[in-house]
Amino acid sequence: MKENLLRKLYVDELKDLYSAENQLLKALPEMAKAATARKLKMGFTAHWKQTKQHVARLERIFKGMKEGPHGKHCSGMEGLIKEGSELITENPSPEELDAGLIAAAQHVEHYEMAGYGCVRSYARLLKEKQAVALLTQTYNEEKETDKKLTLLSKDINVEAMDTEEEV
Repeated sequence: MKENLLRKLYVDELKDLYSAENQLLKALPEMAKAATARKLKMGFTAHWKQTKQHVARLERIFKGMKEGPHGKHCSGMEGLIKEGSELITENPSPEELDAGLIAAAQHVEHYEMAGYGCVRSYARLLKEKQAVALLTQTYNEEKETDKKLTLLSKDINVEAMDTEEEV
């Protein structure tokens, strides 16, 4: 029996997103702990709660397909998280750290938006209506988080710009 190649790619990409979201669940508390700006700390904590919902939605999609979500490791998310962790260990000034954490978080959000946009397109073609609705909800939340980070960056980046470092 032949398997639909788009369905195979769809399942593989969903597994990749599941891995990515679970990696992010581990990284967000560290980012919140490292952040110095109160609003940024709160944002990372809120996004951690939201990410738990993203994982639950993916699990619902897998359950509906009678597939398991495991078996894939998202190397892309691993790399993005590693870059953010490296920034934290470099011990920059608080202003630089917060600006860098926002940049790292926006890299993550854009990566997730790309992933969710692709699987949503696949789900539409495969006529997976419930999955389309769940994936759209998550995509929109990722987009909203990116907008919030952009707003936060307007103040935090100016603070970083106004801070001088001894050379």
